[in-house]
Amino acid sequence: MSVHVSEFTAVQDQFDAYIGDIVYATMTTVDKRGRPRARVLIPVWEIVEGRPLGWLATYRTPVKAAHLAGNPHTTFSYWSPRQNAVSVDTVAEWVDDLEVRRHVWDLYRRTSPKGAGYDLGRFWPGGPTDPELHVLRLTPWRVQVIRGTDLHSKIWKSPDAA
Repeated sequence: MSVHVSEFTAVQDQFDAYIGDIVYATMTTVDKRGRPRARVLIPVWEIVEGRPLGWLATYRTPVKAAHLAGNPHTTFSYWSPRQNAVSVDTVAEWVDDLEVRRHVWDLYRRTSPKGAGYDLGRFWPGGPTDPELHVLRLTPWRVQVIRGTDLHSKIWKSPDAA
């Protein structure tokens, strides 16, 4: 059974709890021929003006960059053996602004949601100015949380989603 909600606050507690527990997400993009490609990553999330906003510290690989240049829509899927799940459909864009990179560095350090972040210095020893560190802004247009005990689902859509 799915329930559609108009405010993100109606799913936020489950969203935070499940992502904090699961941590790793499968990010799916598509190539120019429409074929999906999945990779496992750890995005972090914050709430801005009542809506979720995600950030992904990542390497700008040729495949990822080409996929996002052709189609910026991505899905992040979280799943636990208890059947709790979160699906976040987003539009991704590369952000090169140093202040944003510092903000994202701090979000990962603070772990948002609790338990989902890590020390980015393990991969980018140069800190937020490391030339190999790239940041994707993830603007969700749809979020679905599924409680595994009864497969009850709540779906939030951004008011400006088509």
